[in-house]
Amino acid sequence: TAVSICGWWAYNHGHKAPPDSIGFPGYAYPDTFGQRVCSKYDGVPCEFDPAKCCYNVDKWCPPDGDFCRTDNAAYWWKGADSRIFDSFPRQKDNSMLNPKALWPFPNAIFFNWATIFILAFGNLAAIDFQARCMAAKSENTATVANLIAGALGIFVGVPFAFLGGVSRFYYGADSKYAKFDADTCSRSIDFPTCAMWKPDPKANLRLLTHQAPNWLGGWTLIGIVAASMSTSDGAILAMSTVAAHNLFRRLPQFFPQLPPGLVSMENLLFLTRVFGIPCTIAAIIIGSFYDSTGYLLIVAFDIVLAGCVVPIFGAFYTKNASPNAGLAAMLAGTVLRVILEFSLPKDGFLILPFKGDEFLDYGKPKVSLFPTFFDVPEADKWTPGEDQCPQTRLRDFTGVDSLASPLFSLIVFLTFQIGEQVTGTPWNFLPKSCAWMTEKVPKPVEGEPIDDDKAAKDEAADPEKPSELDDDDVEGEVVSAQ
Repeated sequence: TAVSICGWWAYNHGHKAPPDSIGFPGYAYPDTFGQRVCSKYDGVPCEFDPAKCCYNVDKWCPPDGDFCRTDNAAYWWKGADSRIFDSFPRQKDNSMLNPKALWPFPNAIFFNWATIFILAFGNLAAIDFQARCMAAKSENTATVANLIAGALGIFVGVPFAFLGGVSRFYYGADSKYAKFDADTCSRSIDFPTCAMWKPDPKANLRLLTHQAPNWLGGWTLIGIVAASMSTSDGAILAMSTVAAHNLFRRLPQFFPQLPPGLVSMENLLFLTRVFGIPCTIAAIIIGSFYDSTGYLLIVAFDIVLAGCVVPIFGAFYTKNASPNAGLAAMLAGTVLRVILEFSLPKDGFLILPFKGDEFLDYGKPKVSLFPTFFDVPEADKWTPGEDQCPQTRLRDFTGVDSLASPLFSLIVFLTFQIGEQVTGTPWNFLPKSCAWMTEKVPKPVEGEPIDDDKAAKDEAADPEKPSELDDDDVEGEVVSAQ
């Protein structure tokens, strides 16, 4: 509720985004007389070029006045921020469709779409989300609950996103708090020096604690902490359950000296609680040494997207899905993801090497002249060019690895699945000691509680009794014997 109200406040705030730059004495506007920015600020003819429209000193910064309205002229090119979405016929200005829509700045369009795909499909393999579905009373309950959760997510997330525009107004490149790296230049934004703006990573928090009403800012911060705690405790519980149920109980298969009943249905809950302690400690350590913990959530979804999503879809939507195909797809996607993580070029700016000056990294200035939008003699202005500002092209393929890995996982899954159906033999690639990883789990009987130790108990009670096999298993045993 607090986050939604805060989003409503941001949407109805007087400044949803930074306005056109008003400039400073000696600043020439990007348009001329009668056009938008010049008319908005009642521009006057420039001193050295009267045909251009310049900052009105008498109105905005009078020498004998007690006020002076100026900014950093950070939005000199076309004014303010661009729309994220625009009409499809105007694809030129749509930053989700056109990589050059944010000129003169680069547009991380590929990374944005890759992130959307990762969050949308990587979430499907999140254990804490799956646990909520498995705990539902019925399939219909799980479906309805997911639809309600998705609607609430949109209701909370979209309004809260408006805080970004308001934060840029108060703490953006045109604000009084803005900081720039003096030893940088850029041809695309026409800055011979002081080109790179250094954003405040805590701008949203400063907005909530300084500009927003006190009660609303405090309430929103409490809501953010509560949401973070809800996410973290669900993940810790899921990890401790997997550690006890899927890992620790398998130890006797690798270490015969351990008792076979090391983990049973009687002590499984207790062991899950015990494993919650080291999982919590690990989470605290990671959170203490890593500032952008929210990014780790995307990384986690990225990992499971690479190796787990395809086997999950295969298990649900493929008739007689092959365990070998699922495991091979999991390993293939994960291994490829690790290889591409360290082999693809990544400079940290998340920008593909598109053509154009806006896709160049900041350079090291060679001159200390004025930008071309200053009202100074032409001899004192710099000439944007490689000789005065050498720049290298941005080159970051982040996102390619995230999308290529699940695609490769799908190819491997289909190869094993179709290959086993065509040849009529299972494509086993694991040693016999690890054969349990591809064993088919018997389908539970409706109305009976699931007991993972049932097969072991039955075998211990009557070791001479042959196991019950369905037709597919019998056929597989015959093929194996042949």
